[in-house]
Amino acid sequence: MKTPKIIADYHCHNAEVPTWHPMEKRLYWSDIPTGRVFRYDPARASSEQIYAGDSVGAIAVHEDGSLLFFMNKGAIARWQNGTLTPIIPEIPAERETRFNDCIVDPAGRVFSGTMQKGDRLGSLYRLNTDGTLTQVLEHLQIPNGMGFTLDRKHLYLTDSPKGEIYIFDYDVSTGDISNRQVVITIPEREGVPDGMTVDAEGYIWSARWDGHHLFRYSPDGTEVLRIPFPAKKVSALTFGGDDYTDIYATTAGGDNRAEEGEGAGAVFHLNLGIRGMPEFLAKIAL
Repeated sequence: MKTPKIIADYHCHNAEVPTWHPMEKRLYWSDIPTGRVFRYDPARASSEQIYAGDSVGAIAVHEDGSLLFFMNKGAIARWQNGTLTPIIPEIPAERETRFNDCIVDPAGRVFSGTMQKGDRLGSLYRLNTDGTLTQVLEHLQIPNGMGFTLDRKHLYLTDSPKGEIYIFDYDVSTGDISNRQVVITIPEREGVPDGMTVDAEGYIWSARWDGHHLFRYSPDGTEVLRIPFPAKKVSALTFGGDDYTDIYATTAGGDNRAEEGEGAGAVFHLNLGIRGMPEFLAKIAL
């Protein structure tokens, strides 16, 4: 097994939502608590900070090459060439919390969840292609990593504090999801499931907060691989590169490496020869 190697190290408090930009062939990610967004260019082996401001809890690539930022207070904005343009200024019910992770569906809609705050539980929202927003699910704790099955008939969704990854029936014509079932339950001693993705064989990859590893599961939920990291909090992953065999993983804890591990808060790369799937591009009327 190849060892994960650090490619960018900004000592992020919580590096998250690694997002491969297929047109630019660059990786973007957010340090959520500090309100910073970075990108990495593998062709030059160089990285830079490209944004500072309100926290960005999720990033999606739009078909025109711009980025959609899912932010504090339920705000959604378009980032392009250094300019941030609001799409949805806020969700009144989400003023005390923020978006957390997202995924674009095959039709170009974007699903994104909001964090639990006090007694108010999290929700899953769907940004529709006409720019309207639909609340899809309520009563979640921390909706997190998502992915689609290869036949596009099911959606995976992680609820982190519950230690569960769900599978839903998914209707591409409407964007509706239904029939929630648990496909993976994480033992408490193995940490908290965070970001996830699905590879070209239909296997599920789950990053493990407080679990030191990336995990790979067969579609029936059987663990087939775990990859150790020199960081306690492995937060998310994505596939990228020309053939989508490059794995990029984010970690948290860069402000406390004595407890969180020598690689905490860095972004890692490894290549196991396993091919991922390109993410869908957002098709939101801007």
